[in-house]
Amino acid sequence: MYEDKTLTCRDCNCEFVFTAGEQEFYASKGFVNEPQRCRNCRYIRKNENKARETHVTDCANCGKEARVPFKPNEERPVYCSSCFAEMRETN
Repeated sequence: MYEDKTLTCRDCNCEFVFTAGEQEFYASKGFVNEPQRCRNCRYIRKNENKARETHVTDCANCGKEARVPFKPNEERPVYCSSCFAEMRETN
């Protein structure tokens, strides 16, 4: 039913094969669009967000080191992950 297709990556313009097995998998998940990026470019794009800069500050509750993905300001308290989780459970 499915046949391998050769597609062109929108990022690097290299050709890649969208295999029959991949097409079947996409169909089983209900995806209607073909992939627009090759495997390497998808991997790079997926991991771009993981390389975010983190900022170190002191937890407003316990005073331990807290690493956050945003620049803290004096207007709002910042909590370490354990204090933040504890506060979420109580609210």
